[in-house]
Formats: sequence, C-alpha cells, structure tokens
Amino acid sequence: MPKMKTKASVKKRFKITASGKVKVAAAGKRHGMIKRSNKFIRDARGTMVLSDQDAKIVKKFMPYGD
Repeated sequence: MPKMKTKASVKKRFKITASGKVKVAAAGKRHGMIKRSNKFIRDARGTMVLSDQDAKIVKKFMPYGD
C-alpha cells in the first residue's frame, strides 16, 4: 500500500502540538493594518489553537501529523 500524502498547503500553515492540538498563525495580518484597530492587531499577535471542529478538518489532510 502506498504512503498517503500530506497536503502541501496544510504542512505550511499548521503545526501539531505535543498534546495533539492544531496551532495556527492569526489571519488578517498581511496588509491593510492602517484600517485595523490596535486591539485587533494586538490580539492577532503570535499563534492560536484551532477549535476542535476545525482541527478535525485539518487533521484529515495530515495523515502522519507533520
């Protein structure tokens, strides 16, 4: 049986934590910061953990938990 492939887009955007949660960078920070509030920019700093429902979808594309 051949190996299953990991989606290249998922491999670039997500990481799996040791406890199996999915870590992701905040969305909406690439450009247009002038129109965003300071609160939005502050809250979107760093990484966050996806909700269980979203993590379930992402994990389907990462069969080996890259």
